[in-house]
Amino acid sequence: MPEVARKQYKVLIERDDDGFFVASVPALPGCYTQAKNLTELKLRVRDAIKLCLNVARENRPYRQRIKQFSYELEFVGLESVTP
Repeated sequence: MPEVARKQYKVLIERDDDGFFVASVPALPGCYTQAKNLTELKLRVRDAIKLCLNVARENRPYRQRIKQFSYELEFVGLESVTP
């Protein structure tokens, strides 16, 4: 039996004012999580993605929201700008 290819999701990671790492998944609206370190964040974001995908399977309005509001990131670069 061939192995099923799993979709990869791009995750945006930022650090908030309290030092927590915050992850969001633009392809899944409302898919966010946070953690004190990157190792824990990686585990939590996987769980958050699985949860959103489970909700999408059972919840038509959420599937519609994904179609309407999701987007795929294309990383271009990062700039620091001083006004």
